Amino acid sequence: MAAAGSAVGLGNIWKFPYVAGENGGGAFLVVYLLCVLLFGMPLLMTEFMIGKRSGKSAHGAFRALSGNSRWQWLSWLCMLTAFVIMGFYFVVTGWCFNYLVEAVMNSFSGLGTQELTAHFDTIQSSKPRMILFGIVPVLLTAGVLWFDVNKGIERLSKILMPLLLGLMLLMAGVVLMIDGSSAGMRFFFRFDMAQITPRVVMEAMGQCFFSLSIGMGALITYGSYMPKGQNVIATSVQVIVLDTLVALMAGVIIFPAVFAFGFDPAEGPQLVFVVLPAIFEKMTLPWLSSVLFFALLCIAAITSTISLMEVVVAFICEASANNKRPLHRRQAVLITSALVIVLLVTCVFVPEVFNYSDLVSSCVMMPLGALGTAVFVGWILSRKKGKAVQPNESWIKCWSRKFYLFVLRFIVPLAILLIVLNGLGIL
Repeated sequence: MAAAGSAVGLGNIWKFPYVAGENGGGAFLVVYLLCVLLFGMPLLMTEFMIGKRSGKSAHGAFRALSGNSRWQWLSWLCMLTAFVIMGFYFVVTGWCFNYLVEAVMNSFSGLGTQELTAHFDTIQSSKPRMILFGIVPVLLTAGVLWFDVNKGIERLSKILMPLLLGLMLLMAGVVLMIDGSSAGMRFFFRFDMAQITPRVVMEAMGQCFFSLSIGMGALITYGSYMPKGQNVIATSVQVIVLDTLVALMAGVIIFPAVFAFGFDPAEGPQLVFVVLPAIFEKMTLPWLSSVLFFALLCIAAITSTISLMEVVVAFICEASANNKRPLHRRQAVLITSALVIVLLVTCVFVPEVFNYSDLVSSCVMMPLGALGTAVFVGWILSRKKGKAVQPNESWIKCWSRKFYLFVLRFIVPLAILLIVLNGLGIL
């Protein structure tokens, strides 16, 4: 549940629907699922196994498995990626908490799309409000990480993840009873080969990396907490299934409602914060629908912020372990929280930092982290006897290992190169 919570986040409920809406619905969905199976699954499994084999977070894992410090740069890249992502992620999470409070107060009553657009612009221009609602999830996340893994992350994940799935099922049931919702289901699940373009393929690959939290060390860190007897492949499959299920359910919630009330599914990032509140006002239970949906967003966001901050906290703890006065977990949490709040305030007051942190982390840092991990395992560790990180569970046959290594050595680097070129606007 904790690992699934790391993968499940705003990328599934906020980003996936609007990216799918901009790229043909069903065509994007099919390509996305193929990307998840082809290189998402091998990379997810690889990060888990690195953590489990080494028993360390990203900081110590690469050095422990390679036996030297040549790959230490990769651990720093993972930590910096998680830190940079937190800058804009906590800002967006603050939007979610702001909208949840306003939904509870019934502030969207009687507002149309134009008024909601103006309202969203007002929120973004109000610096104190954005800082306040951004600091709230920072403090909540720090409160969870204050305790050890079992009492903090795992305990909360066992509550939040089932709650998230239950709320999504309830929300989907409400939406699917609306007249005209079938058009949205056809858009989301009908496959049209003509809709598949190079742009759709590139967007699907990029979304796969973002949604699964690959390339920033979170899954390596969570893998280091796995018991020795835990099956890495089974855990990877469970995380993939839960992550994909949440993305599919988000589409089932959003697209039927969008089509039922005549809105455009290609509204972009404002789909969740402008279009959906307008849709909720036209539903039978507007207040309840609005509160439920933004509660979903907040839960999904917090499960991901926990894993992002845990990467930095674990890094600080391991990096200081050899000092005369090593930092304890709670000291690392305080340091990380303070740094994140500084970054949050910077993103709020300097929009360019917000925009570039999103662009650089998604299009450069995460892909480079995933590429380094694939090269490290596919070309370095696979040739070290006794240190090879591979899916060597007893039921995996030799051809599976060969295919796994082929994907890491050739398919993943090619896919990452295309993602980076597309994200930078070169391709």
